[in-house]
Amino acid sequence: MEPIVRVKRYFETLTPAGVARIGDVYADDAWFKDPFNEVRGAAAIGQILARMFAQVDAPRFVVHEAVAAGAQAFLTWDFIFRRRGRNEEMTIRGATHLRFAPDGRIAYHRDYWDAAEQLYEKLPVVGALARLLKRRVAH
Repeated sequence: MEPIVRVKRYFETLTPAGVARIGDVYADDAWFKDPFNEVRGAAAIGQILARMFAQVDAPRFVVHEAVAAGAQAFLTWDFIFRRRGRNEEMTIRGATHLRFAPDGRIAYHRDYWDAAEQLYEKLPVVGALARLLKRRVAH
């Protein structure tokens, strides 16, 4: 199976039990960065994914595009979840740049998404401040 197909399937079907198989998808010394984290190692990446399941309800990824060229790939995706105790779904739209190790596992994973627009602006108190700052900077 091509690495990009394996990665897409892993994230679209990810469950808490699937986090235990992180070493099947990520190289032992893989590097990961998103707006909140920067870690090295499959175990550390697994901890981030495990924390995701502990912090939000019904998290899931929907991959819209997956383009591979050589040992690299680029994905666009939606991360859909509910905040604890809430029924309303939230969606974060983002993109990922991947580089694969010779064995096909992920060696480099960089997520790009706007935390201010897609997360902070949707929170009650912080959101009002984030929207105000955005309006001020735009003018």
